[in-house]
Amino acid sequence: MSNVELRGITKQFKDVTALDNVSFSIQDGEFFVLLGPTGAGKTTTLRVIAGLEKQDAGDVVFDDMIVNDFTPADRDTAFVFQQYSLYPTKTVYDNLAFPLRSPMRRESKDFIDKRVREVAEKLHISHLINRKTAHLSGGEMQRVSIGRALVRNPRIFLMDEPLSNLDAKLRESLRVELQHLQKTEGSTTLFVTHDQIEALTMADHIAVLDEGRIIQIGTPIDIYDTPATTFVAQLVGIPRINLLEAERQNGQLHICDSEITLPVPAAVDIPQDFLLGVRPEDVRIDPTGDQQGEIILTEPLGVETVVHLRSGQQHLLSLVPGITDLKIGDTPKFSIVQPRLHFFTPNGTRV
Repeated sequence: MSNVELRGITKQFKDVTALDNVSFSIQDGEFFVLLGPTGAGKTTTLRVIAGLEKQDAGDVVFDDMIVNDFTPADRDTAFVFQQYSLYPTKTVYDNLAFPLRSPMRRESKDFIDKRVREVAEKLHISHLINRKTAHLSGGEMQRVSIGRALVRNPRIFLMDEPLSNLDAKLRESLRVELQHLQKTEGSTTLFVTHDQIEALTMADHIAVLDEGRIIQIGTPIDIYDTPATTFVAQLVGIPRINLLEAERQNGQLHICDSEITLPVPAAVDIPQDFLLGVRPEDVRIDPTGDQQGEIILTEPLGVETVVHLRSGQQHLLSLVPGITDLKIGDTPKFSIVQPRLHFFTPNGTRV
């Protein structure tokens, strides 16, 4: 495995800038996630690292060696695609063995057999090994696709939303298995996704990408607890963060068009007008709370309930443990956890 670094990568397709001065580094054995919406430039980043696309500026570096002029084969990466990219007329065994049968590798038949069966066992597909891949389910095909990358020992695994075509239950199962495999194998992995749950639960570090630019890099806790912009704040967190227009007024913080006022925190230099971010779990319904609102909707989710509150013209989300007996029209008191407030300028950057 390798340390992989991008230094000032820029890539244009005609008049569209797909990547704009993208820089980040992935340490040996790290699970690094590139998170962003559709069209952010995530797949282009993978293709530049693999050598399938040539950047217009910047360097791709493996273990302190610039590999800009290396062919994809010389870079020795393993690519797992969103689509399964299997040979439908071949068996699972032959699909898994295919990367090892390259004339460049010159692996023995016994080594190939041993490695294929090891990987099949790890991915729980040993019972499918003689079946044609055309006869597999979507989850089984994706396991084979991941296995075809795992049989090798590449410098880095590049995974392009490999779980996005699966149903929710199977996606959760494969997410756990993939994370376990990565930790036990110690493989350097760059995983691309638009799914915040995959990013927050799997990553050692996350880079948030939007319109070809890196917005923030950090641990999952960094990204969630100290988002650099309102874009990042809204990208992570379920339910979504409450993002409210507010102002300093008479020595207090006032949320516009509402009855909510809060003390001014001493440690933050807040502008006159700003955006206030409050995570739903930090809006706590409490009989001793200093705020009051009207319930306009409840969403029971089993383990928790999303409560929609209205104060004046403002709408806030609150997260309540379990199933609540609160109902539409109730006017409960609530409190806001002030040490966990997020302050942003009107243009969306963190204060």
